[in-house]
Amino acid sequence: MPGLRPARPILSLMDSDGELLARLRSGDEQAFVSLVGHYHEPMLRLAASFVPNRAVAEEVVQDTWLAALRGLPAFEGRSSLKTWLFRILVNRARTTGTREQRSVPVADPEPVVDPSRFDASGGWADPPEHWIEAAEGRFEAGKLADRVRAWIDELPARQREVVLLRDIEGMSSEEVCAVLSLTGGNQRVLLHRGRSRLRQLFEDEFREVR
Repeated sequence: MPGLRPARPILSLMDSDGELLARLRSGDEQAFVSLVGHYHEPMLRLAASFVPNRAVAEEVVQDTWLAALRGLPAFEGRSSLKTWLFRILVNRARTTGTREQRSVPVADPEPVVDPSRFDASGGWADPPEHWIEAAEGRFEAGKLADRVRAWIDELPARQREVVLLRDIEGMSSEEVCAVLSLTGGNQRVLLHRGRSRLRQLFEDEFREVR
């Protein structure tokens, strides 16, 4: 309509953290709504790994958003906005969580895949077979996704957190270390163990159906 300015794209990919913070601190409600829309589900998935059910996870995420709003004036930008949000979430989820602690020491003796199959960053140097292709005609995609989610949920807590952040949310190793307060070495070991366990579950599953 004449005289109306087009709305500015909400949380544009061109916005730097600094620009986004300026919009949020100026009371730009659309920027905040978009921020919630962008991160709410990933935050909910991570919170659910600490607490007994989705309802409690929702409460943790809502508490995180309130804390973020209160903390915006004091946020100095020493980390990315995303890292800052997820660190608040993890702190609150750990405090709220009533689930039985399933963490295991990083140096636990559980068997893992040959370390030579992973590179220095924790990725596959020697990629496993293509399970998705092998699974075609055996599992519907939705059912396979449900199994993967269930397997991830069964990982020890720290392994699950690292796998979720690295492989589901796409965070860098540096971001994961900042969010979970891990050293680089511990993050690599936990990621290696988590991925190894998932790979073993995949191989066991498809060995049975062949």
